[in-house]
Amino acid sequence: MPRILVTESIAETGLDELRSAGHEVDVRLGLEPAELVEAIVGADALIIRSSTQVTAEVLAAADRLVVVGRAGIGLDNVDVAAATNAGVMVANAPESNSLSAAEHTMALLLAQARNVPQAHAALVEGRWERSKWEGVELADKTLGIVGLGRIGSLVAQRAASFGLRLIAHDPFVSPEAAKKLNVELVDLETLVQQADFLTLHLAKTPETAGLIGKDLLAKAKPGLRIINVARGGIVDEAALAEAAREGRIGGAAVDVFDVEPTTESPLFDVPNIVVTPHLGASTREAQDKAGVTIAEQVGLALAGEFVPHAVNVDAAEVSELLRPFVPLAEHLGAIFAGLVERIPSTVDVELRGAIAKDDTRIAVLAAIKGLLSSHTDVPVSYVNALELADERGLEIRTITAPAQDHVNVVRISGGEHSVAGRLSGLDETHRISELDDHALDIKPSDNMVIVRNHDEPGMVGVVGATLGDAGVNISNMHIGESGDGVEALMVVCTDGPVSAQVQDALRGNDHVRFVRAITVV
Repeated sequence: MPRILVTESIAETGLDELRSAGHEVDVRLGLEPAELVEAIVGADALIIRSSTQVTAEVLAAADRLVVVGRAGIGLDNVDVAAATNAGVMVANAPESNSLSAAEHTMALLLAQARNVPQAHAALVEGRWERSKWEGVELADKTLGIVGLGRIGSLVAQRAASFGLRLIAHDPFVSPEAAKKLNVELVDLETLVQQADFLTLHLAKTPETAGLIGKDLLAKAKPGLRIINVARGGIVDEAALAEAAREGRIGGAAVDVFDVEPTTESPLFDVPNIVVTPHLGASTREAQDKAGVTIAEQVGLALAGEFVPHAVNVDAAEVSELLRPFVPLAEHLGAIFAGLVERIPSTVDVELRGAIAKDDTRIAVLAAIKGLLSSHTDVPVSYVNALELADERGLEIRTITAPAQDHVNVVRISGGEHSVAGRLSGLDETHRISELDDHALDIKPSDNMVIVRNHDEPGMVGVVGATLGDAGVNISNMHIGESGDGVEALMVVCTDGPVSAQVQDALRGNDHVRFVRAITVV
């Protein structure tokens, strides 16, 4: 039973899903770093939020870890590079708190514009300071958005209803995409020079750390008000406090800090700065969504399936059309591995039809995963599949044929062998459509015997009798003929594995040229 270590509070709905799937959920909150190093031993998965530090030391101590799941967006507390080197998948829940973060941004925007917290504090302390806390309207002002991703786009949609002019800086967004949101793209310096309000929605990276600092603030439009519900460290807190205190900017509203949790910051004693303790994702709805989403991602990772929100897989995006073909590619990879005596040095993974139009890397990774899983004692995942292939000197060539008139097919070939498959019906059943250049149409099973023989009368009876005498039950069979009509191929699905002795008995027939039993685990 896989053990899932949970070190921070996660919605019970998600944990219950993991328990229902047969996993052991080990909830151990508030672990110290040394305790985490001990607790991670024997864990197959680790679920965290923002406080647990998943360091290289923690990952080195893990002896069975498959996945680290972060119930939220940011990964500042996970050494993703070390996890990747260890073959450990890292997944997050990127969409779980987008709406909550966007709404909190709007709350801080309004609170900053109208000095709501300061006026509240004065009034409950017995001071009526109506004139002191005069605010500004949002209408006809300019809002600059740095980062026009999921949250930034939600903020843009909501800000438009207040009559704000919208400009943004995001080098990864096209002008056409921004135009759909009625947003004008500008460079960062132009943005701070034109904006009355500036809101940040980007990840903290070496490039964005200290992005809003002393130099940029010196170029800002007088009276600029800054909102940060993204990540601490993107704004230089000391520089922001100085600019606000000196009146060079109109103020700020900050939800995130360079060090968290904290009760000390140069921002805390500046009257025109509003602060909250990282509440962007702190809604009941966001926490429920994060818990359920990360439980789903961890469950998929433990099952060896495609994980949509894996951040350290070099192909984490997949089109809806291609998605159901990913497990097919893995299945075909496992069949090919059973078909060959040893994996050839060069293997081609081919995708035909409309599925070949999009990014096919995840399907190729799935094929490699299936191919190697039975040939190594190292657990093969989407994270380490390519690395393991490289270590074995295996060259994987990707071939795409994106013709609209082609049926969607995945084909794996190398050396003298090949296998191809497609999906059938509304339930998208896996079907083998070709094996060793013989046309077929059969649903694969966990246990199969492949027999190639001279196309002579009575061979079906010979194979059936040999299996029957050995007590092997046949559940399905299909015969494929080669193009020259000389050789036939039988795919026989059985209820259990076929022993080496039975295979040798089949090979003893003069008309049998090839026998291979395949068991797909």
